Amino acid sequence: MQVSYHGHSIVKIKTGNYTILIDPFITGNELTDLQVANEKPDAIFLTHAHNDHVGDTLDLALNNNAQVIAPVELANYLGSKGAKTVGMNLGGAHEFEFGTVKFTKAFHSSSYTSSDDGVIYGGMPAGIIFKAEGKTVYHAGDTEVFGDMELIGKMNAIDLAFVPIGDFFTMGPQDAAFAVDLLKPKTVVPIHYNTFPPIKQDPEEFKKLVENAEVNVLQVGGVIDL
Repeated sequence: MQVSYHGHSIVKIKTGNYTILIDPFITGNELTDLQVANEKPDAIFLTHAHNDHVGDTLDLALNNNAQVIAPVELANYLGSKGAKTVGMNLGGAHEFEFGTVKFTKAFHSSSYTSSDDGVIYGGMPAGIIFKAEGKTVYHAGDTEVFGDMELIGKMNAIDLAFVPIGDFFTMGPQDAAFAVDLLKPKTVVPIHYNTFPPIKQDPEEFKKLVENAEVNVLQVGGVIDL
């Protein structure tokens, strides 16, 4: 499995012959190295409905016949726009041809703002556990630290975790370091920082705070082979 980071909260996973994008906010994201026209995902995972996470999902899904896996209310909305969707909910897991997806708790909000439809309720925000090729990847989505992260860590031997550190809208570096102590991943990558002025952070400061996991501060386009 090859996992790469592409700015803000975008993660790309390649497993077997499949390519997966998580939270593909490309257009308007000055930090990303991706271009919508060049991406050919087989599946798209969404943690929640905010525009800086849904991003270019509709274009990517419609142009590539990609399957969108998202919280059910968000999936229903995107399905009404023509996307091929699977709506899931917290605690639910399903084995797809490319791996197993499970939605976990996240504490945040979730709505999509459309120029045509106004503000759309996106259901509960989520984190995502993805398992394939004997490896487990956790994408926390947008969230604060919460006690059940310890339960997520106990139930899943997490090889690689992506956690937000931007503060203001999500956990900051200190809370994110505490979250790592609860989750106990082998490796952690900080995400959701420096995209906008309110979430400006130095990831090296986060790295200094983490004691019980390897911290890999990936540059945009950086790759981890699991």
